[in-house]
Amino acid sequence: MKSQQLRNRILAADLAWIPVALAAEQALCSGRHCSHLPLGPSNFVVYVGCTVFVWVLLSENLHLDGFRSGWRLPALVSHLLLAVGVLMVLLLAVGNVSERYVGKLTLSVFSLFLLIGFLGIRGFALRRVLQRYRTGQVHRVVILGSDRLATELAVKFTHHPELLCRVIGFLCPGADVPATAPNRATTAGPATVSTTDVIGLLRRHQVDELVMAHTPASSEILNLVALCRQHAIRVSLVPQPYELYLSRPSLLDLGGLPLLQLGEMPPASGGPGKRLLDLALGSFLALATLPFLLACAAALRCTAGHGFRWERRIGWQGAQFSMLRLNVDHNPRNGSGFERMLVRFSIAELPQLWNVLRGEMSLVGPRPEGPERAQQYSAWQQQRLSVKPGMTGLAQVHGLREEHASEDKTRHDLQYMLHPSLLKDLSLLIETIWTLLLRLIKLPKGVLAGGDYEGAAAPSISYSSYSSTQAFPEMLPHAHRTQSGSD
Repeated sequence: MKSQQLRNRILAADLAWIPVALAAEQALCSGRHCSHLPLGPSNFVVYVGCTVFVWVLLSENLHLDGFRSGWRLPALVSHLLLAVGVLMVLLLAVGNVSERYVGKLTLSVFSLFLLIGFLGIRGFALRRVLQRYRTGQVHRVVILGSDRLATELAVKFTHHPELLCRVIGFLCPGADVPATAPNRATTAGPATVSTTDVIGLLRRHQVDELVMAHTPASSEILNLVALCRQHAIRVSLVPQPYELYLSRPSLLDLGGLPLLQLGEMPPASGGPGKRLLDLALGSFLALATLPFLLACAAALRCTAGHGFRWERRIGWQGAQFSMLRLNVDHNPRNGSGFERMLVRFSIAELPQLWNVLRGEMSLVGPRPEGPERAQQYSAWQQQRLSVKPGMTGLAQVHGLREEHASEDKTRHDLQYMLHPSLLKDLSLLIETIWTLLLRLIKLPKGVLAGGDYEGAAAPSISYSSYSSTQAFPEMLPHAHRTQSGSD
């Protein structure tokens, strides 16, 4: 099953569920003898038609299939909650404008039925996908490369189960073999494999696809690619340099020569709507959390001498500003349990609502970093300074925090900047709340990743001047090591 087919089937199932959900709501209220009048046939058709039309638009804008941006339960729930909420507001507006009767109870129960059904459809789709992994109906993939990009690519495959691809190993240049992970047992001694035997090795492992990740196009690799194509092993590659791909790309076939055109980044301001959202929601959150923050600050004043602290940060267009936060270290390993709690649940960052109201920060955007880190930014990383920094962002809901590398956060921040929208900002705010709740109840990560579709451990593969790697030890605990051989 192709990814596009899966998305189309999920959308078709959504659209089929809409009239069923509304009919179920009407039947439930009729059976319970609710006080509001049931919908007439014409009104029923109008509301079903409006719901179908709006849901198609929202599905494309927010990637509501749950797979397109990588399967993540927090993102899926936040997107569906936001989409159903927007849908109900629009239906209420349609009822008021057209003077067609629809009760608030009808919309409430209808939205609940919709949400339950949409979650069930995606859960069923994921279950069917995982079933194919368990029965071995997947493409077996080997990644050609040994650097950080190869490891990231393998992780990306695990977050996209709809691709039905399982990474079984790496082909890596011997000079670039990364160190093995600590506390991992190494495997049996080396053996020598010539380049001409590589295809046989791949076929013995039943490899369906070879993915080239940041590997120089030497004559040896070009020969390998040609042999793979002759033996029906699909070859894919990651465009290089990969960092430049984080823009609006389009592929042009220039007389048989592929040309990847990189478009401009979208406007960075976010428009007046984003500022209005910051002021409205920021003011509400500031007033709602003020008593709790003052209590925390008073407790910190008794133990640490000060309740708040100002930290220098680099913001929009590289301008420095003072960021307000509770007086707690970012990684208080030696702090009290109270201080660790403030950091774990990001309570220490709530005073930055003041920076949001002053216009120095936004609710959603790249997290600001200190001048010391910003001075080390590459030209690629400096792109994250073209928007206002935020209290939360795409990197944060993926689990990246202050101690993580700026490069890792930049990848997520630029992905967010490619498709800015108020709906995405609202979705990220909902996902942030979900992430904090998960920290509270400590759900296992496997539940969030969507299951065990990574499968059993598989060997790493290598050849000629290429050596095996443990770059992705979670999937490759058994490595077949080889040394250089002649062609």
